[in-house]
Amino acid sequence: MTLFTKKDCSKCDCVKKHVDLESRGVSVEVLGPENPEALAHLAWHGLVAVAEKQLPILVLDDSSFIAGAIPIKGYFE
Repeated sequence: MTLFTKKDCSKCDCVKKHVDLESRGVSVEVLGPENPEALAHLAWHGLVAVAEKQLPILVLDDSSFIAGAIPIKGYFE
């Protein structure tokens, strides 16, 4: 699983603070101009338009996704 986030995003920080991502095998990709690989990975999943409206985005192992801090936290509860 991959969690797409960005710097200075309170919703992204909330998920990273309240969910033990490492123990669940979730890799974190930080979107930004200094990380074009993360944007390419996001585009590969076809989620650029979603990311323009809402972050964080969790891409599951089956390539489906969950967008938003509350739904992502709920998925892990």
